[in-house]
Amino acid sequence: MSTQKVVNSIGQTWLRVSYNEKTLYLNSADVTKSALTTFEQTKYKAINIAGLYQSFGNSYKVLAHIPIGTVVSSSKRIGNWYNVTFNGITGYVYISNFTKVNEIKYETTSTAYYFTKAVTNLYATPDATKPVVTTVNGDNGFASTQKATDLVGKIWYRINYNGQNLYVKSEDVTANSFTTFTTTNYKALNATYLYESFGDASKQLIQIPKDTVIPISKKIGNWYSVSYNGVNGYVRAGDFGKSDVVTITNITDTTYVTTSELNLRQTYDASSSLLTVIPVNMVLIATDKTSNNWYKVSYNGKTGYVSGTYIKQVKTGDPMTSRDSYQFIDLRTQSPVTASQINTYIANNVKSGVKSILTGQGQLFIDAGNKYGVNALYLAAHAIHESGFGTSQISLGKNNLFGFGSYDSTPYIASYKFMSVQENVEYIARSIKSTYLNPSNWKYKGAYLGFSTKDMSNVRIDGASEGMNFYYATDPNWGKLIAQHMQKILPFDKAYYDKAQPNTTIPGSPTTPVGSDVFPANIQAVAKGNIDLYTAKGDTTKVKSITAGTTFLLLEKTNNYWFKLSINGNVFWTNSIKLNVYSQTLSVKNLGRVTTDGLNVRSTATTIENNVIGTLNLNNYVSIVTNTDGTLTMDSSKKWYKIKLANGSFGWVSSSYVKQELK
Repeated sequence: MSTQKVVNSIGQTWLRVSYNEKTLYLNSADVTKSALTTFEQTKYKAINIAGLYQSFGNSYKVLAHIPIGTVVSSSKRIGNWYNVTFNGITGYVYISNFTKVNEIKYETTSTAYYFTKAVTNLYATPDATKPVVTTVNGDNGFASTQKATDLVGKIWYRINYNGQNLYVKSEDVTANSFTTFTTTNYKALNATYLYESFGDASKQLIQIPKDTVIPISKKIGNWYSVSYNGVNGYVRAGDFGKSDVVTITNITDTTYVTTSELNLRQTYDASSSLLTVIPVNMVLIATDKTSNNWYKVSYNGKTGYVSGTYIKQVKTGDPMTSRDSYQFIDLRTQSPVTASQINTYIANNVKSGVKSILTGQGQLFIDAGNKYGVNALYLAAHAIHESGFGTSQISLGKNNLFGFGSYDSTPYIASYKFMSVQENVEYIARSIKSTYLNPSNWKYKGAYLGFSTKDMSNVRIDGASEGMNFYYATDPNWGKLIAQHMQKILPFDKAYYDKAQPNTTIPGSPTTPVGSDVFPANIQAVAKGNIDLYTAKGDTTKVKSITAGTTFLLLEKTNNYWFKLSINGNVFWTNSIKLNVYSQTLSVKNLGRVTTDGLNVRSTATTIENNVIGTLNLNNYVSIVTNTDGTLTMDSSKKWYKIKLANGSFGWVSSSYVKQELK
């Protein structure tokens, strides 16, 4: 390499270079200019014993000798010298000592479909010199998402046959694709079969009798995609002919939502009389289905048929008929309900001997409703619904009647802990008034319970969802269920709510209540991802981070989702643990929670008399003893856990009444 040129007194150009740690000069007439180039990573095999030189030239030091047959890779060259790494040493080799290694090249493609032209061989790899795995007849179709170029440049496709990934030559198949058409009835011309895929080499699923009529709207090659007796598959097109017979089947009332503006017609035919137009995102109940994919529905007092192409099945809490119910009152109105009516309803629904923290607490809902302008009857019904009349473990253990802060993945630990039932009721009333009942808040979708609508994959359909139920709950019937409790406490009075005026005062959002879950000693955890550590709760300056695999002790979780933990005797705080996806961040080995009241702790793993050494209350956390390999210590029957008590002693408890948390 040269970074300087010199023109001497007679006009010659010389280049300054470094060689063997000396600065020297070359006449430019004695050299040719070259540049370092890069290219796609390529493999080369040594055909001679080759020197690995310190730089690009054989006058440089030989760093290593590369044996014949050794394969190296390069993506950089200058002149005829290639930059490679061998046994951890990087240098340059002369290309004449190497030959390019050919490889099978694989390429991922979008899904494509191919049909065999005739009897066709299938191979385990894209290599025609290897043995044939099996053969299939012509007109068998396969889906492919990978293409391969073999050693001689020919194209192959990877397909799946009988659970095996195999390869077929591109020259043995033709490409095809699905086509759709207006749903048409076809009748079986003879007894035939429904196949798992589009080809008779695939599995036969079920026999189809002659004269069977099936609605069909999709085809690939010479195969129709059909559903028969609830089974999806494919039939030979040659086995079916068009049929004019339309059959109507009564179905259990099923809810559907329109996916576009849709015509309601007199009969199951696009040419029949138009009755009305149904808007998009309208929920309908279908009572009948025709063989050509039309559904019988009613809308705005008219009954007719709609094409199944423009509706999809859903789950909804929409009452579909009248909206004159608690499900649609303005929740900012005052309720005439009394504390006595609330208390009586709770008392009548709590079983004898079962503890409830709602017993006699009706006045709390009246007071909180008046204080924040929230319907007291709704507040009581909401608490009753979420807490099972005040008997749920979260309500009993944390004074949390509404499951506030809870996640499906870890309902108990994630939920907020309140100092009292009164604090909980007031917090929820204020929180809901400032968010779900506040037109300026993003959670506001109407100041009523409402409902949500979800497709069969549990995805919410926004245009067919309303009210608090839109964001508050995953259950589409949440609003309807709370309204039912309200109705049972105090029957709905339409005349009253038609005149009731809403309280539109919006309080500020409540501060997070003080409360935390303190865990027993020696609760062992392992990081599953990065966790940022801070000196104190609420700090913004990170001290350090720990990575996956780090072990630590879990000490405490606060209402605002900060965790206290101990590493090698040092205490830190973190807010990196997200409880809705906690398993991405940590795994706790031995944290247990008691799920019954008065759980006996025994000196031995049996129920013999006189071996009870203590009792544990509902929701007490316990430290389960671990073995040296990290597993939980259990007896030989695997029905008892060994636990360590707060006083340092050990005991045994039935595993049936201890739930592992954050495992």
